[in-house]
Amino acid sequence: MHRKFFFAVIALMLLGGTAAHAHAFLDHANPRVGSTVRSAPGEVTLWFTQKLEPSFSSARITNGSGARVDQGARVDGMQMHVSVRSLPPGTYRVRWKVLSVDTHTTEGSFTFRVGQ
Repeated sequence: MHRKFFFAVIALMLLGGTAAHAHAFLDHANPRVGSTVRSAPGEVTLWFTQKLEPSFSSARITNGSGARVDQGARVDGMQMHVSVRSLPPGTYRVRWKVLSVDTHTTEGSFTFRVGQ
């Protein structure tokens, strides 16, 4: 009886541990999510909780009018770097969609503001 209980507990621990890490979620970004920066960044960097598949991961940045202001994204392990044009003061939306190396897709968005 104790042996079955032991194996059941081990199985639950293993399943619970892998389920928590099953997707690449946004960990943090620079500029920070919802922040206001005084000067426009030349790049927006996103950090994720898992390594990304570069060929199937993307991001785009748009201004308040919905016009695209980024110049493409590149992936380096768990980071995504998105180059941006010169940004005037305003609010910008970052939309991302990534495929982690475990083949799960996640997506999301956030805003940041340039200006006072």
